[in-house]
Formats: sequence, structure tokens, C-alpha cells
Amino acid sequence: MDLKFRVSGRIARPVAEVFEAVVDPAQLSRYFTTGGARGRLETGATVTWDFHDFPGAFPVEVVEVEKDRRIVLRWEADEGAPGDEAARYLTTVTMTFEPTEDGRTLVTIAEEGWRGTEAGLKASYGNCQGWMQMLCAL
Repeated sequence: MDLKFRVSGRIARPVAEVFEAVVDPAQLSRYFTTGGARGRLETGATVTWDFHDFPGAFPVEVVEVEKDRRIVLRWEADEGAPGDEAARYLTTVTMTFEPTEDGRTLVTIAEEGWRGTEAGLKASYGNCQGWMQMLCAL
């Protein structure tokens, strides 16, 4: 079982503005990382994201940033109990930003890499929900 998903949303702002709202930790903290984001998304960086609903800072590896076009991240799969080393592994998140003819931005977020287990399926659904909430708040 290949667990992955893709969600998209159209944001009524130009690409540069939408992209900056994701890479800038101050802006991201206002609508998504409600517990705070630390560090700008730049290729090679490791930043932290904190969410009020899921306390504790999550490290996020920034694999690639292509200004106004694409962001690739890796972070730990939310699968298993804290401290369960056997359940620890990373998933890959790819965000793309495309201008639309009417001046809006099409944002697509894909995540992949969960294990084909019941826990992996549950974790992937939870993240899918979270990314959709991000798009709605954006």
C-alpha cells in the first residue's frame, strides 16, 4: 500500500505574497503553526513548528526551496507512541505554487512516505486534514 495524498486550494493573492506567507515564520505562526514557527524556510535549514493542538516543537527539515514555486520538507511521521524508536521515520511534503490566469495562486500540498500499516494510514489522514486546514486558513 503506497500511502500518499495531494490537496489543493486557490488563494486570492498573487504567488509572491502566498509563498512569503508560508516561508516567513511570523506569518505562518498567525494562521497555521499556532504555537509558533521558528526559522525561515530556506534550503538546508531545520526549523521548528509548534501547534497548540499538538504541543511540543516539531523539527522540520527544509530539503529545497525554489522561490515562488516549490518547497520540499521532511518531518517525522506522527505514528506510534512518544519514545517508540521503531515507529520513527520521516515523510516528505512537497508544496507547489502556481499563478492562475485571474491573479490567484493555486497551492498544492502533497505528502508521502508513510508505512503501509493501520497506524500509517491513520497518521496520513490526520496530516491530510491538517494541510487542508492550512490551505483554508491561508
